[in-house]
Amino acid sequence: MAFEVRRARQEDAEAILEITRDAFTNYCKMVGIDDIEALHENVEDVRRDILNKTVLVAYIDGSVVGSLRLSFDDETKAAYLSRFGVRREYRNNGIGKSLVNMADIFAIRRGMKHMRLHTASKLTDIVRFYYSRGFYVETASNTGEYIRLCFRKDYE
Repeated sequence: MAFEVRRARQEDAEAILEITRDAFTNYCKMVGIDDIEALHENVEDVRRDILNKTVLVAYIDGSVVGSLRLSFDDETKAAYLSRFGVRREYRNNGIGKSLVNMADIFAIRRGMKHMRLHTASKLTDIVRFYYSRGFYVETASNTGEYIRLCFRKDYE
């Protein structure tokens, strides 16, 4: 399956929102919670992130099939990965790996020393995926509804 990864454009916002909603609706179902902040976004929130963050998309034949968002803290030299999702029918084809690899490239070029992200501890496939990408658990916290892991990847 041939796909490419690039920075998102404003015209990608609706597709990114759709992917995010699907991914986080599934996340809530798997974790056993009713709601999460990502489900309250609108297309203007996504457009704002495209302007203010590094938003990456994977696409096939001009259609966005995966996305993630990166923010950078130049003071602490830390990147933060969020809103990561791949359309269900395109999962397990290397798209997620390619998105995370490109996120690493952007973070390193920006001078970041590490990257962090959060996910639920009970999502074993996702946890394994992050381990396979070089992340490790930095901390765990109990939100009251589920155990949330903070993963970290060091670049130095």
